[in-house]
Amino acid sequence: MSLPERTFVVDALRTETVGGVLLLVAAVGALVWANVPAIKGSYADVSHFHLGPSALGLDLSLAHWAADGLLAVFFFVAGIELKRELVAGDLKDPRAAALPVVAALCGMAAPALVYTIVNASSGSLAGWAVPTATDIAFALAVLAVIGTSLPSALRAFLLTLAVVDDLFAILIIAVFFTGSLNFAALAGAVAGLVVFWLLLRKNVTGWYVYVPLAVVIWALMYNSGVHATVAGVAMGLMLRCTTREGERRSPGERIEHLVRPLSAGLAVPLFALFSAGVTVSGGALGDVFGKPETLGVVLGLVVGKTLGIFGGTWLTARFTRASLSEDLAWADVFALASLAGIGFTVSLLIGELAFDGDAALTDEVKAAVLIGSLISACCATVLLKLRNAKYRRLAADEERDEDASGIPDVYEQDDPAYHLRMAEIHERKAAEHRRIARDMAAQVPGGTGAADGRPA
Repeated sequence: MSLPERTFVVDALRTETVGGVLLLVAAVGALVWANVPAIKGSYADVSHFHLGPSALGLDLSLAHWAADGLLAVFFFVAGIELKRELVAGDLKDPRAAALPVVAALCGMAAPALVYTIVNASSGSLAGWAVPTATDIAFALAVLAVIGTSLPSALRAFLLTLAVVDDLFAILIIAVFFTGSLNFAALAGAVAGLVVFWLLLRKNVTGWYVYVPLAVVIWALMYNSGVHATVAGVAMGLMLRCTTREGERRSPGERIEHLVRPLSAGLAVPLFALFSAGVTVSGGALGDVFGKPETLGVVLGLVVGKTLGIFGGTWLTARFTRASLSEDLAWADVFALASLAGIGFTVSLLIGELAFDGDAALTDEVKAAVLIGSLISACCATVLLKLRNAKYRRLAADEERDEDASGIPDVYEQDDPAYHLRMAEIHERKAAEHRRIARDMAAQVPGGTGAADGRPA
């Protein structure tokens, strides 16, 4: 591409809307590829095609590379976002961060509880963590497309909630889905992270230093038994996200600006392409609502997320000093809670880890994630459209200036002079209408004036 074309494409990939659309296209493409009879056999062949140096323990399938390798780029960007929120964003002020942080925690606990209740009789609790995650890219994309008139505070609330959600999802992966540890490889990964941090402290620059080091850290983390995406978020958290004298942007912001197109345009869509390809049929969809494992995932995303986030936020505001932003209403929070039930990327990843070794159940759980996310997205779309329409009407009322005074009428209604000016405007309009009526009557032979009945 030419430079202007390349710049246009890269800038587009930095927007949440485009990233969400690419994610959706990849997921739909995976479903089509895995279900059309003529080509569905090639989907499994491509997904299970292995490449990589086996001597280094990296002879992985393409699907494995997408989940463990490319997704580390997504978590690297998420780590930078979290760091920025902690040092310069909403999470810096504990009072401002209290509600979205509690909402995120309750929004993870409630789906896990719903899943546990549904599966208590069967005793199959391996997938309790699947419905706990919120997909940042999808949720922000839906909000960006629908919420053109919604308050900016709603996006800040969702971003903070989703970042905290991602942090704890990473902790869940590290703690509950780590098998046997290779302590030598883990020590090597930790040593690599220390070197990474020291280079940042010494202000060493150059991608040719950090990219090879990041690849080594990732490979060691993968071979240690800890999920390799943890390496991505750890490196993201180490970047400095505050500006110093003479800096227009911090190193973290600059690197996020450079890496985000790679994450949104390649890493996340390829992960969706190799993870969302499950066989869908009438019987399979029926099984989603007939098996406790899959039903628990759907209810966890649709019901658990909504009740957990909304209930946690309301209880915190009711019984503590934390308060909801003046720009938001509780109906906004409820719509946002429903939107957070979109648990696509990380939920698919956790589903693969939770049911590793049972390919059939893994596919069914993936189908449950897709269905639960779709239901949540549809419900949130309806609710957000209603709220968006209300805020659009309010914005129109605030901008109305019928007296052409340069001051919106809504701000003048308590001014006694406002009513006098409006009466004068109405009188002038009435006089203008009478003049037009007389002029029209004058054009008719024998006509009379509308006002006094005299000959025109």
